[in-house]
Amino acid sequence: MSSFSPLVARDLIKLYADRVVLDGVHLTAAPGQRIGLVGENGAGKSTLLRLLAGPENGGDTPDGGEVDRPADLGLLHQELPFDAYATVDDVITEALAESRTLLATLDDLAARMADDPAALDAYGEVLTRAEEIDAWDADRRAGEVLHGLGLAAVGRARPLGTLSGGQRSRVALAALLVRRPAALLLDEPTNHLDDQAVAFVEAQLRSMPGVVVVASHDRVFLDEVCTDIVDLDPSRHDPTRRGPTRYHGSFSDYREAKKSERVRWAQAFEAQQEEMNLLRHTVKVTGRQVGHGYRPPRDNDKFIGYFKARAVETTIARRVRNAEQRLTILERDQIRKPPAPLNFQAPAMTADAEDGTLLAARQVRVPGRLSVDRVDVESGGRLLVTGANGTGKSTLLAVLAGQLDPAEGSVLRRQGLRIGLLAQDDHFPDPTRTPRQLYGETARVPLVELGLVAPRDLDRPVAALSVGQRRRVALALLLARPPHVLLLDEPTNHLSLGLADELEEAIGTAPGAVVIASHDRWLRRRWTGSELSLA
Repeated sequence: MSSFSPLVARDLIKLYADRVVLDGVHLTAAPGQRIGLVGENGAGKSTLLRLLAGPENGGDTPDGGEVDRPADLGLLHQELPFDAYATVDDVITEALAESRTLLATLDDLAARMADDPAALDAYGEVLTRAEEIDAWDADRRAGEVLHGLGLAAVGRARPLGTLSGGQRSRVALAALLVRRPAALLLDEPTNHLDDQAVAFVEAQLRSMPGVVVVASHDRVFLDEVCTDIVDLDPSRHDPTRRGPTRYHGSFSDYREAKKSERVRWAQAFEAQQEEMNLLRHTVKVTGRQVGHGYRPPRDNDKFIGYFKARAVETTIARRVRNAEQRLTILERDQIRKPPAPLNFQAPAMTADAEDGTLLAARQVRVPGRLSVDRVDVESGGRLLVTGANGTGKSTLLAVLAGQLDPAEGSVLRRQGLRIGLLAQDDHFPDPTRTPRQLYGETARVPLVELGLVAPRDLDRPVAALSVGQRRRVALALLLARPPHVLLLDEPTNHLSLGLADELEEAIGTAPGAVVIASHDRWLRRRWTGSELSLA
């Protein structure tokens, strides 16, 4: 009766309109494996989770390929499959249904075993399944999960229609953790959770005996939970390669492997370029320099001399032909040049920012939104602003940037200071313009060198870009004329994990002052600058 079997996907293909989202994806997940899906925005992480779930579990059907899945599978839905009048208790009761049924069946079989030999065999099968999902502990586990996700105070009698979107998401996650399906598929499960609740979910998932596949932008979460990382981005230096790449180990192991991979990519690119240049030289010059004093054969050459000259000419032709053939192959299968990482080293960033205080805020009050006594931003300084939702992190950045005047207090800015603010919500006055048009031709750092906007997106209207792509464009616009003070509000939101890493590394070496408001645990754990906690 055990349902703990592998989850296997073979050659999955998914198309939306005229765009191929997934092409040739293979994935095998054995019980006990916890796989994290990573990749650029739009790489197909959510799509793959829906295909793995299948339509019978609220997922989707592939346009090609097949999936073998355990019968007992759970997908974290964006919306609960209950009406607004259902209660939290209704959801939890359904999650407990299998455990309660199994325990009742065991009691019934135990009573029949003395008179019915077949009941003994049936008892063994049911017992195996009950042990797999720890049915005896299910009711206690339900209370623990509700408490761990911050739902205990909500109350089980509360109708779902009266809950916020974040609370409903937590109820959906609670039901899956209580149920403990053989395969658990989660899309951004840490959204709407505080640090304590995330740590609780991490512990729960590590104890799951079945398959776990999760897509998340939370790097600490991936590090704490995953046994494997699957990168859905195609191999950027091998355009012929299809499907994802799997890395064994935690997210930290994946980061190190990717760094080594990039070094090898750069080395392979340089080696290929060097070989191609040598071949071009051979075709034009070296291949014809066969022997000193060589001249092409003439009609009046002596018999032996003529054939020697013809042999030399044949050697030239063969060398040139071999070089041309090799060059054609290399040009056809060229390794793409690794894109430049983010670079905040533009000289203008601190050109006029001499040592000293650049920004000074005193006794700032914004009623209902912010109360802070003192903030100083020094030349070249680093400040991390933390605090729970609603404590005023975004408001503080807007005040420092001069985009919001406080009701009380003051903000002094050095004369001539350039301040750049990356807000949480990116706004473009004319979304029909392209990144190239918005960035401008006179920017100090060429757009392509920032590694933020893919060449194929340079001339697409901003309105046609994904949320993550628009985030990249907004960041690029700040760097067109680098500011002396860079204010970043949740800068890693909507960015791929790789770009988030590059952004944080660039922040660490940027010569200008940087102020960041973030809930990102990965960033916060590695922060070495000053901190300001808002309450």
